[in-house]
Amino acid sequence: MAAYPDTQLYINGHWRDGSDESLTIVNPASDEVIGRVSNASKGDLDEALSAATAGFEHWRQVSAFERAKLMHDAAKILRDRSQAIARVMTLEQGKPLAESKAETAGAADTIDWFAEEARRAYGRLIPPRATHIRQMVVKEPVGPVAAFSPWNFPLNQAVRKVSAALAAGCSIILKGPEETPASCAELVRAFADAGLPAGVLNLVFGVPADISNYLIPHPVIRKISFTGSSVVGKQLASLAGAHMKRVTMELGGHAPALVFDDADIDLAVRLLAGAKFRNAGQVCVAPTRFLIQESVYERFLDGLVKAAEAINVGDGLSDGVTMGPLANARRVEAMEALTADAVMRGAKIATGGKRIGNLGNFFQPTVLTNAPQDARVLSEEPFGPLAIVSAFSDYASAVAEANRLPYGLAAYAYTTSAKTSAGLARDIESGMLSINHHGLALPELPFGGIKDSGYGSEGGTEAMESYFNTKLVTEAVG
Repeated sequence: MAAYPDTQLYINGHWRDGSDESLTIVNPASDEVIGRVSNASKGDLDEALSAATAGFEHWRQVSAFERAKLMHDAAKILRDRSQAIARVMTLEQGKPLAESKAETAGAADTIDWFAEEARRAYGRLIPPRATHIRQMVVKEPVGPVAAFSPWNFPLNQAVRKVSAALAAGCSIILKGPEETPASCAELVRAFADAGLPAGVLNLVFGVPADISNYLIPHPVIRKISFTGSSVVGKQLASLAGAHMKRVTMELGGHAPALVFDDADIDLAVRLLAGAKFRNAGQVCVAPTRFLIQESVYERFLDGLVKAAEAINVGDGLSDGVTMGPLANARRVEAMEALTADAVMRGAKIATGGKRIGNLGNFFQPTVLTNAPQDARVLSEEPFGPLAIVSAFSDYASAVAEANRLPYGLAAYAYTTSAKTSAGLARDIESGMLSINHHGLALPELPFGGIKDSGYGSEGGTEAMESYFNTKLVTEAVG
């Protein structure tokens, strides 16, 4: 992988071109076309469905112990290739090389964790009402899975779906991200080279609507996992519901970050700035609405502005770069539109607010203040390097603003008060809340949202549940 590779489909144990015309891949730092990705036709999808059917019938019979061994082998392969995979990820997605390396290492850790969960998918015995009755609860793999993963974390999002499915004994068709396909393909290659049987894991690319509209209703598919926007997620969940398909939806967010006047302000600035501008803000759990108590507002704002201005924006492969380009031109246009709308309505730009140069998708780390509630940026997920800072007077007003939106994926808070922490744990409407540190997205922790941010989990033991059917076996013996 010295140069950027063209990416093929992986169906029934074979890498091959798709039947439809391939799509171009563009480096977001240079606007240069660097490769192509194969595009799956309906015929290709039919082959993947047939392969997943046969793969499931074989894989479900493989013991959990053997599944775990193979998954550990795949994790080792991914680690051994991490340097090359990280470079490919930066070329296609834009994030700094250090972030790509961390994502690759994290993907290997996720495989290892789910490998161990494969061996701990316990059933249970229920005490009977009569001595001659035996009552067992058995966990069985749900069947072939269709998974849809996004471009912002080409490995991180796909590996959760693939690992949980394989650990449970399911086969899977992964629809990878067309804009960042090569690093996602290397995840699949690691499993293939570890000896995963043909048909158990299949990889396709193509027009997202065409693939989802074909795979989701198909009778072979028993479970859907999707990561993406709330708008698209609702459409796919509706389609899955019409066919009684089980779904996990990890959708958009607009995470509030509450900083109280008793907090360690320097710590809050450092960690929140790092989380905000990581991956150029293209993170579903990134803090976006910074709610700061009035007495420490100016101090926090000054620190956040300095942190934003200290970020070195550039090509993710260059030394010293701490924020790369946005992944595509659509995100630059969105940042410009959201900023212009906010300013038109009275918001102030504390720093940033503009595109950088005319080559690549670079945008300044941006901090907005005084944005009114009717500004689009306070209701639409920014998904970019844009922080909106507002002041609050008391606990009740902070919680009301935090819960105002229909999103409920992640939330953050900084306080040294045990009473405030306990109150937030009770009152914040979010699937995840991290207080005084940023502890989300570890493989052993639940990862998912509520309200318009989706349902189900892609982490922790909870992630495994949706890949199992629960069967009761009650038997009269003797």
